[in-house]
Amino acid sequence: MHIRPAYSMEPFASPHYLDPQLQCFLEEASFRLCKWFSKAGTTGPLPAACLLPEIEPLIDGLPAQALLDDLQLIMDGAYQPSHPGALAHLDPPPLTASIVADLICAGLNNNLLAEELSPSLSKLERKICSWFAERLALPKSAGGVAASGGTLSNLMALVVARQSGGFQNDSSSVIFASIDAHVSLAKAVRVMGLREDSLQKIPTNKNGQISLDLLEKRMSSLRDQGRNCFAIVATAGTTVRGAVDPLEELSEFSKKNNIWLHVDGAIGGIFALSKTTASVVQGISNANSITLNPQKLLGIAKTSSLLLVAKSSDLVSTFATGLPYIEPAWGEVHGGELGLQGTRSAEVLKLWLGLRQLGEKGIETLLEGALQRRRYFQGKLDQSKLECLTGPLHLIACTPKDFDNCKAAEWSVMTKKILLNQDFMLSRPIHSGRYYLKVVMGNPHTRNVHLDSLASILNQSVIR
Repeated sequence: MHIRPAYSMEPFASPHYLDPQLQCFLEEASFRLCKWFSKAGTTGPLPAACLLPEIEPLIDGLPAQALLDDLQLIMDGAYQPSHPGALAHLDPPPLTASIVADLICAGLNNNLLAEELSPSLSKLERKICSWFAERLALPKSAGGVAASGGTLSNLMALVVARQSGGFQNDSSSVIFASIDAHVSLAKAVRVMGLREDSLQKIPTNKNGQISLDLLEKRMSSLRDQGRNCFAIVATAGTTVRGAVDPLEELSEFSKKNNIWLHVDGAIGGIFALSKTTASVVQGISNANSITLNPQKLLGIAKTSSLLLVAKSSDLVSTFATGLPYIEPAWGEVHGGELGLQGTRSAEVLKLWLGLRQLGEKGIETLLEGALQRRRYFQGKLDQSKLECLTGPLHLIACTPKDFDNCKAAEWSVMTKKILLNQDFMLSRPIHSGRYYLKVVMGNPHTRNVHLDSLASILNQSVIR
């Protein structure tokens, strides 16, 4: 192997020589990233300032040191998910193996559009989707495709559902979901050219689950109107409280009415990977399609979402249009025939390597740990002062019991500021017209001592 002389760094890696300047560039960038991680415990979740370098390219390209200095400014102004007080959203710190895989993925620059552009990675994606399908007890015919986020996975699932039911030309056809279902469903309705009222939202019960009785009544009313329902979306983890719809009952309802059941498991579906936590999403295996977002809890670097379908052929029949500019696939169909995306990077690499790093025990530890933190924290809250919304997952939201909606909104703003001054970052969602402060327990760096402090601040924030 030849080693290229130490000249200035070229813009592209040499196909002939090991480039020591590129190696130094990557090593220095990695060092700066590691240093950024190491400061997380003292800097807080949010940066003190957010300064940007110059945006436009100059006449001459910048040397390596200048590029690194510009990167440093961006890093210094970034959100820090590794801080123990970063509890606002479903954004845990990334697995170290996932970081490395993301770097390698960028370097390989393969394209999952076609097998000839990503020989090993196309096979890897099919294998990892099959592994997930097997772990979730889907049929042997199951398969899937990776996507850049749960919004896209949900959209693709609904497109497949409509195609499978034969309603692709029926703009009045309907999707049923709970009132707390994710906003991505509303986007899907717009993109799919459906009527504005095609997303029919069903009220929830006291546990935040879709009301089966009201669903039955709405279905009967729909038939009386002469309209069709092509999909029911069950939510396995609502955004504010982490509620899980009754999956087994919805499966029976869907089968009885010959309707596609999609489970939006972007938040909670991942709990099905471990036997010790799978009960919180009991019945998920009966779905026709499932959205999973490993990025939300397992620490897979963004983005990492999967759409799984009980019959992989449904993906092909829905999205395959032919790729006349590409050689035929050597094995199964090309990745560009399995979903809406054509060109896409091999994001499955960071998912695969991250799972390999964790192992079965590591996956179980992350899942159980998140649930344990939520239960511990819930027990520390003064529920004579605070109303808590939660479910079987790792999310919990609270608001003062005796405040009206206006005063609760003021409390949420003031208390969030107090918490940020103490390096705790919570989100401030609105639910049923009322503001809450929400805590997401997916950060493995958060310890009981942090939760004790957080609960104390919240308990003391309510002045009657």
